Amino acid sequence: MTTAYFAGFSTELIETTRGRFHIRRRGEGTPLLLIHGFPQSHACWSEVAPALAETREVICIDLLGYGYSDSPQGDALHLRYSKQEMALDCLAVLDELGIESFCVAGHDRGAFVACRLALFAPERVMRLIVMDNLPTFVLWDRINQDSSFIPHWREMATPTSESMLTLEWMVDLMRDHTESRSLDCLTPQAMAQYRESWANPNRIHGFAEDYRAGAGPDVALDRKDFEAGKRITTPALIIWGQAFLGQSPESPLDTWRRTLTPEALGVEVPGGHFNAEEAPLETVAAMNAFLR
Repeated sequence: MTTAYFAGFSTELIETTRGRFHIRRRGEGTPLLLIHGFPQSHACWSEVAPALAETREVICIDLLGYGYSDSPQGDALHLRYSKQEMALDCLAVLDELGIESFCVAGHDRGAFVACRLALFAPERVMRLIVMDNLPTFVLWDRINQDSSFIPHWREMATPTSESMLTLEWMVDLMRDHTESRSLDCLTPQAMAQYRESWANPNRIHGFAEDYRAGAGPDVALDRKDFEAGKRITTPALIIWGQAFLGQSPESPLDTWRRTLTPEALGVEVPGGHFNAEEAPLETVAAMNAFLR
């Protein structure tokens, strides 16, 4: 599924009281906010966003520390890069655009941000799509039991992890999360944007702070909400790659249903972790069927 890179999309820097955030936007109708993960940016949606924008307004955002959005220094408790704060960033951008109600899809780290939106602003989130991730506390429980499971989570949460985040390390990490163990699924434009970010020390700091927040305030808040009985009531769809989370001992859909989204639907798509790039046709079909 190859189209012109973000054909017809505007490129905007949105000034908010929380900072400046980069977006790409196109289309009319019910807004759909697309939130990328690590170590990517808005560019991860380039293969699916044009098709999605045929029937709705699509906004692809760069999270704090990523792409062309602000990358402030982190604080001692890593709160500024927490997913709760990133969710507030998203709301600030949508407020500036005059958008009240919206659908949201998040991949990887972006799925955590999307879930925070659905948990604390359910009156604004019409539909939620979680792509190839599991709840933070589920993942951290497994990491604490098995040091070989997604080791980069623990490594990146250390105080000096910036030094390990070289361009070569990023390329290897992404390659290892694809089914083909290659990055041929990425468009040249997307890969160029990723490499630009990976060479920027401010972005590297943002990536590290994202993971330090993940090991601290993110998992603490998510676990607290879960143990307090909070659940996502927004209609939800879980999408996962057959060759990545599809290999988990428990179905990703079952994991989400027994934790935060008891009424969720689920779709498995071909490929590894990067659904929108490895399986764009199947991903668009699943998203459109759920959002219509």
